Amino acid sequence: MSQSGSAGAAGSKASGSKAAKPAKATDSSAVDKRFKALDLVMKRQQYRQDALIEVLHRSQEIFGYLEEKTLLHVARSLQLPASHVLGVATFYHLFSLKPSGEHTCVVCLGTACYVKGSGDVLNALEKHTGIQSGATTSDGKVSLVTARCIGACGIAPAVVFDGQVAAQVTTEQAIARIDQWRGDA
Repeated sequence: MSQSGSAGAAGSKASGSKAAKPAKATDSSAVDKRFKALDLVMKRQQYRQDALIEVLHRSQEIFGYLEEKTLLHVARSLQLPASHVLGVATFYHLFSLKPSGEHTCVVCLGTACYVKGSGDVLNALEKHTGIQSGATTSDGKVSLVTARCIGACGIAPAVVFDGQVAAQVTTEQAIARIDQWRGDA
Protein backbone atom coordinates (compact mmCIF):
# COMPACT_ATOMS: atom_id res chain seq x y z
CA MET A 1 0.00 0.00 0.00
CA SER A 2 1.20 3.45 -0.85
CA GLN A 3 2.05 5.85 1.94
CA SER A 4 1.07 8.77 -0.23
CA GLY A 5 -0.75 11.60 1.50
CA SER A 6 -2.93 12.33 -1.49
CA ALA A 7 -6.66 12.18 -1.11
CA GLY A 8 -7.05 10.13 -4.25
CA ALA A 9 -5.18 7.27 -2.64
CA ALA A 10 -7.73 7.19 0.16
CA GLY A 11 -10.40 5.58 -1.94
CA SER A 12 -8.74 4.14 -5.03
CA LYS A 13 -6.01 1.94 -3.55
CA ALA A 14 -8.02 0.47 -0.71
CA SER A 15 -11.48 0.10 -2.20
CA GLY A 16 -10.94 -3.49 -3.22
CA SER A 17 -9.30 -4.58 0.02
CA LYS A 18 -10.96 -6.90 2.49
CA ALA A 19 -12.36 -5.57 5.72
CA ALA A 20 -9.63 -5.28 8.30
CA LYS A 21 -10.00 -6.35 11.90
CA PRO A 22 -10.02 -3.50 14.39
CA ALA A 23 -6.91 -2.75 16.37
CA LYS A 24 -6.97 -3.51 20.07
CA ALA A 25 -8.11 -0.49 22.01
CA THR A 26 -5.49 1.14 24.16
CA ASP A 27 -6.23 1.80 27.82
CA SER A 28 -7.04 5.45 27.12
CA SER A 29 -9.41 4.62 24.28
CA ALA A 30 -11.17 1.90 26.27
CA VAL A 31 -12.22 4.36 28.96
CA ASP A 32 -13.09 7.27 26.70
CA LYS A 33 -16.67 7.00 25.45
CA ARG A 34 -15.74 9.07 22.44
CA PHE A 35 -13.38 6.35 21.25
CA LYS A 36 -16.17 3.81 21.71
CA ALA A 37 -18.40 5.98 19.50
CA LEU A 38 -15.61 6.22 16.92
CA ASP A 39 -15.10 2.45 17.04
CA LEU A 40 -18.80 2.01 16.33
CA VAL A 41 -18.48 4.30 13.28
CA MET A 42 -15.59 2.23 11.95
CA LYS A 43 -17.45 -1.01 12.67
CA ARG A 44 -20.45 0.27 10.67
CA GLN A 45 -18.01 0.98 7.84
CA GLN A 46 -16.67 -2.59 8.26
CA TYR A 47 -13.20 -1.16 8.95
CA ARG A 48 -12.86 -0.45 5.22
CA GLN A 49 -9.81 1.58 4.33
CA ASP A 50 -11.72 3.39 1.62
CA ALA A 51 -14.03 4.81 4.32
CA LEU A 52 -11.18 6.90 5.74
CA ILE A 53 -12.61 10.31 4.85
CA GLU A 54 -16.03 9.46 6.32
CA VAL A 55 -14.33 8.12 9.46
CA LEU A 56 -12.27 11.32 9.79
CA HIS A 57 -15.40 13.48 9.40
CA ARG A 58 -17.17 11.52 12.13
CA SER A 59 -14.01 11.62 14.30
CA GLN A 60 -13.97 15.39 14.08
CA GLU A 61 -17.68 15.54 14.95
CA ILE A 62 -17.09 13.33 17.98
CA PHE A 63 -13.86 14.93 19.27
CA GLY A 64 -14.21 18.47 17.92
CA TYR A 65 -10.91 18.19 16.06
CA LEU A 66 -8.44 15.52 14.93
CA GLU A 67 -5.78 15.13 17.58
CA GLU A 68 -2.77 12.87 17.13
CA LYS A 69 -4.01 10.00 19.29
CA THR A 70 -7.31 9.96 17.38
CA LEU A 71 -5.50 9.82 14.03
CA LEU A 72 -3.26 7.01 15.31
CA HIS A 73 -6.30 5.08 16.56
CA VAL A 74 -7.97 5.42 13.14
CA ALA A 75 -4.76 4.35 11.39
CA ARG A 76 -4.40 1.25 13.57
CA SER A 77 -8.07 0.35 13.29
CA LEU A 78 -8.20 0.70 9.51
CA GLN A 79 -4.72 -0.81 9.15
CA LEU A 80 -3.38 2.21 7.30
CA PRO A 81 -0.01 3.93 7.70
CA ALA A 82 -0.25 6.86 10.10
CA SER A 83 1.42 9.04 7.46
CA HIS A 84 -1.41 8.29 5.04
CA VAL A 85 -4.11 9.18 7.58
CA LEU A 86 -2.29 12.41 8.50
CA GLY A 87 -1.82 13.22 4.81
CA VAL A 88 -5.55 12.94 4.14
CA ALA A 89 -6.40 14.90 7.32
CA THR A 90 -4.10 17.77 6.32
CA PHE A 91 -5.10 17.80 2.65
CA TYR A 92 -8.70 18.88 3.25
CA HIS A 93 -9.26 22.31 4.79
CA LEU A 94 -12.41 21.17 6.63
CA PHE A 95 -10.36 18.94 8.92
CA SER A 96 -8.77 20.62 11.92
CA LEU A 97 -5.79 19.30 13.87
CA LYS A 98 -6.27 21.87 16.63
CA PRO A 99 -9.24 22.54 18.88
CA SER A 100 -11.42 25.26 17.45
CA GLY A 101 -13.16 28.10 19.19
CA GLU A 102 -16.83 28.29 20.08
CA HIS A 103 -17.36 30.05 16.75
CA THR A 104 -15.61 29.64 13.42
CA CYS A 105 -15.12 32.24 10.71
CA VAL A 106 -13.90 30.96 7.33
CA VAL A 107 -12.81 33.62 4.84
CA CYS A 108 -12.79 32.44 1.23
CA LEU A 109 -9.63 33.43 -0.63
CA GLY A 110 -10.67 31.99 -3.99
CA THR A 111 -10.02 34.18 -7.02
CA ALA A 112 -13.51 35.72 -7.26
CA CYS A 113 -13.68 36.43 -3.53
CA TYR A 114 -10.13 37.77 -3.40
CA VAL A 115 -10.70 40.12 -6.34
CA LYS A 116 -13.81 41.44 -4.60
CA GLY A 117 -12.02 42.11 -1.31
CA SER A 118 -11.81 38.98 0.83
CA GLY A 119 -8.10 39.65 1.42
CA ASP A 120 -9.04 42.98 2.98
CA VAL A 121 -11.72 41.26 5.10
CA LEU A 122 -9.15 38.73 6.32
CA ASN A 123 -6.56 41.42 7.11
CA ALA A 124 -9.13 43.45 9.05
CA LEU A 125 -10.24 40.38 11.02
CA GLU A 126 -6.66 39.41 11.84
CA LYS A 127 -5.91 42.94 13.04
CA HIS A 128 -9.18 43.21 14.99
CA THR A 129 -8.87 39.83 16.73
CA GLY A 130 -5.10 39.87 17.19
CA ILE A 131 -4.75 36.39 15.66
CA GLN A 132 -3.60 35.04 12.33
CA SER A 133 -5.61 32.72 10.12
CA GLY A 134 -5.51 29.20 11.52
CA ALA A 135 -5.57 30.37 15.14
CA THR A 136 -8.12 30.77 17.92
CA THR A 137 -8.52 33.82 20.15
CA SER A 138 -7.11 33.49 23.67
CA ASP A 139 -10.64 33.55 25.12
CA GLY A 140 -11.50 30.50 22.98
CA LYS A 141 -14.43 32.28 21.37
CA VAL A 142 -13.35 32.61 17.73
CA SER A 143 -11.31 30.55 15.29
CA LEU A 144 -10.25 32.32 12.10
CA VAL A 145 -9.68 30.11 9.06
CA THR A 146 -9.18 30.59 5.33
CA ALA A 147 -10.27 28.41 2.44
CA ARG A 148 -8.95 28.34 -1.11
CA CYS A 149 -12.49 28.35 -2.50
CA ILE A 150 -15.85 27.52 -0.95
CA GLY A 151 -17.67 27.40 -4.28
CA ALA A 152 -19.75 30.53 -3.71
CA CYS A 153 -18.11 32.67 -6.38
CA GLY A 154 -21.38 34.29 -7.45
CA ILE A 155 -21.79 35.97 -4.04
CA ALA A 156 -18.19 37.07 -3.55
CA PRO A 157 -16.69 37.94 -1.20
CA ALA A 158 -18.10 35.05 0.80
CA VAL A 159 -17.42 34.34 4.45
CA VAL A 160 -18.70 31.33 6.39
CA PHE A 161 -19.85 32.14 9.93
CA ASP A 162 -20.47 28.99 12.00
CA GLY A 163 -21.26 26.98 8.88
CA GLN A 164 -23.56 29.59 7.32
CA VAL A 165 -22.36 31.23 4.11
CA ALA A 166 -22.74 35.02 4.06
CA ALA A 167 -22.76 36.92 0.77
CA GLN A 168 -20.87 40.06 -0.25
CA VAL A 169 -19.36 40.49 3.20
CA THR A 170 -17.70 43.81 4.01
CA THR A 171 -14.96 44.26 6.59
CA GLU A 172 -17.44 46.10 8.82
CA GLN A 173 -19.97 43.25 8.64
CA ALA A 174 -17.33 40.64 9.43
CA ILE A 175 -15.98 42.62 12.40
CA ALA A 176 -19.52 43.17 13.70
CA ARG A 177 -20.18 39.41 13.64
CA ILE A 178 -16.94 38.67 15.50
CA ASP A 179 -17.77 41.34 18.08
CA GLN A 180 -21.22 39.82 18.52
CA TRP A 181 -19.67 36.40 19.19
CA ARG A 182 -17.23 37.85 21.68
CA GLY A 183 -19.93 39.87 23.45
CA ASP A 184 -18.41 43.19 22.38
CA ALA A 185 -21.42 44.31 20.32
